Amino acid sequence: MIDIPFTLDQLRILKAIAAEGSFKRAADSLYVSQPAVSLQVQHLERQLDVPLFDRGGRRAQLTEAGRLLLSYGDRILNLCQETCRAVEDLQNLNGGTLIVGASQTTGTYLMPRMIGMFRKRYPDVSVQLHVHSTRRTAWSVANGQVDLAIIGGEVPAELQDLLTITPYAEDELALVIPSSHPLANLGTLPREELYRLKFITLDSQSTIRKVIDQVLGKNGVDLRQLSIEMELNSIEAIKNAVQAGLGAAFLSLTAIEKELQMGVIQRVAIEGIEIKRMLCQIRNPNRYLSKATEAFCGEILPMFKDKSLP
Repeated sequence: MIDIPFTLDQLRILKAIAAEGSFKRAADSLYVSQPAVSLQVQHLERQLDVPLFDRGGRRAQLTEAGRLLLSYGDRILNLCQETCRAVEDLQNLNGGTLIVGASQTTGTYLMPRMIGMFRKRYPDVSVQLHVHSTRRTAWSVANGQVDLAIIGGEVPAELQDLLTITPYAEDELALVIPSSHPLANLGTLPREELYRLKFITLDSQSTIRKVIDQVLGKNGVDLRQLSIEMELNSIEAIKNAVQAGLGAAFLSLTAIEKELQMGVIQRVAIEGIEIKRMLCQIRNPNRYLSKATEAFCGEILPMFKDKSLP
């Protein structure tokens, strides 16, 4: 058997330096001294007989050999974690870790409820939730950093053949206005009234904004005539702006359940138009399916499956 010229600790150090951009910050993140990190890198370069970092700049930059080792090192470390979790599973959910991912709206408003249900059943299982963009979440699932995820956007084309993508539940994007708005008591809003509203939206590149624009456009609404009062970068900011009377917005029902119950905003139907998107569950079929993941998929996800949320 060939002698392996690196250790797992050296791979961890390499990964930390690449992530932090400096030997000092990497040492701090690993709770070791900077000289210990430098010494390990020197040993690793001597063992491999190649430089791993360009020493010229202020930021630690990987050489081509360093980037190659990092890509394999990530896979090695992920496989080590997967091995440890597989062994933990022998304890039959008396421990272990479940790592779930989600895109922004789903991760903020839906996934915490699911995790709460899971924790009541399996209090000894540690649960981590990673909330990022659909694209970053999909890559985390593909790389084995996340066990499964619920997303509202489209999986990147380059990952669609690598992941199992399962339609999960419909999420309706409802038109909401301030409770004090003159149209608040109108049961159904004629679509031409949309041109009289001032809208508060996410930016035009967001997944939810693209879904809204696509559906409205297909239903004959001239997007150029809609008045965009402001673009904000968070659902919470948009909800607060609507409550403050600054305009109308399209928001996921999962995000506004509490506000609708309290009556601080009002939902209004649009004549002949419903805006819905399909949430999907994604998994990497080539990764180990832990008992915790199996329990989450089999017991918690079906509570919401094939239902309009919330």
